Amino acid sequence: MPTTNNATETILSKLKIKALNEMQLASIAAFQEENNILLLSATGSGKTLAFLLPLVKILNKENTNTQALIIVPSRELAMQIETVFKSMGTALKVTCCYGGHLRETEENNLIQPPALIIGTPGRLADHIRRGNITVDTIETLVIDEFDKSLELGFQEEVSFVVGALTGLNKTVLTSATKAVEIPAFINTENLVTINFLQDNVEDNALSIKVLKSDGKDKLETLFRLICMLGNRSTIIFCNHRESVERTSNFLKEKDILNVFYHGALEQQERETALCKYRNGTSNILVTTDLASRGLDIAHIRYIIHYHLPLSEDSFTHRNGRTARMDASGTAILILSPEEELPEYIDAATEQIVLPETNTLPERPEWTTFFIAAGKKDKVNKVDIVGFLTNVGQLKKEDIGLIETKDFFSFVAVRKTKANTALHLIEDQRIKNKKVKIAIAK
Repeated sequence: MPTTNNATETILSKLKIKALNEMQLASIAAFQEENNILLLSATGSGKTLAFLLPLVKILNKENTNTQALIIVPSRELAMQIETVFKSMGTALKVTCCYGGHLRETEENNLIQPPALIIGTPGRLADHIRRGNITVDTIETLVIDEFDKSLELGFQEEVSFVVGALTGLNKTVLTSATKAVEIPAFINTENLVTINFLQDNVEDNALSIKVLKSDGKDKLETLFRLICMLGNRSTIIFCNHRESVERTSNFLKEKDILNVFYHGALEQQERETALCKYRNGTSNILVTTDLASRGLDIAHIRYIIHYHLPLSEDSFTHRNGRTARMDASGTAILILSPEEELPEYIDAATEQIVLPETNTLPERPEWTTFFIAAGKKDKVNKVDIVGFLTNVGQLKKEDIGLIETKDFFSFVAVRKTKANTALHLIEDQRIKNKKVKIAIAK
């Protein structure tokens, strides 16, 4: 079995990872020997590192051109991979390209070509058409979650991007499902498949349960279920954006704090919702299948299928948000009287019996501050902690997760201290700059 070298060990130390798993080691070995690779492995198994670690080895720091491109199906996955890459501390320049924010910001970042570009199909194609990306120097292509990237609406743009890469000599495809046909525009000559997907093996860490609703409208049943589950981290999946908002509003009317997330939201709205969920301001996320892939959120305890997934593949990806690595989790399907259990679910699956009385879950102890300054304003996490402790008189244990974006930041603050801190920091300056600070909406 391959062993890690000193450079890899240094990166793993920075990432606080003790050792690579078998799939990651196999991927690194194949990356060194093969030109075309298909990596199949379950959601949450560490595929990002499986291609980033060997990719770093072949990127030349002295080369001032763009050498590699990673195509992803969503902006959230793009940002997640960028975060991991930067955390590796390689000194290699990376740029992230995705819709929902100013293209001009990306154009400025592309003036001096980064070694690696990560992006969504549409935005990458737009930059290539505008001549912002020097495509002929790109030798390595990774299409992460390629099955999702090639779905209807993406395939044409992916085909255009791949066709523009005239100097390509290595292609890596990753997926958590093997039931996908690889299109002709992707070079599969001498394709080597690394398959770590297990056939028909139930993950012992994931428990699947069924809850039968009394009526066709399952909202009241959902409310009673949440009361039973308590304030553990939960994702509720719906099949439509309208249903997401309807479900979220119903729960709010029932005094169940939650955030919702779907593809029609503005970028800042999406990032606010996800940040509130990650930092514990809300323990419940109501969403479409957009959240079934690419979100890096730890310790999700429950997955609730409010609407039945449209396919077994969708069911698998939704459930992949929980029971990750060594953690356990539970997936719950809510069935109306007219609905039947999908054939891929064991008919003997345990049924949940709800209690007669409903007790509202404990409300989260955190709230989120929005700060209208970020990385582009030279404001970092250390600046924010210093500002909140010195000016806001908060103790470090009263400050939770901090996320800094390009032009704004989020910080979790203990609810009992939030109003006092807000009053103290009103009209004060961060790094000699007056910025808006408020409770995130």
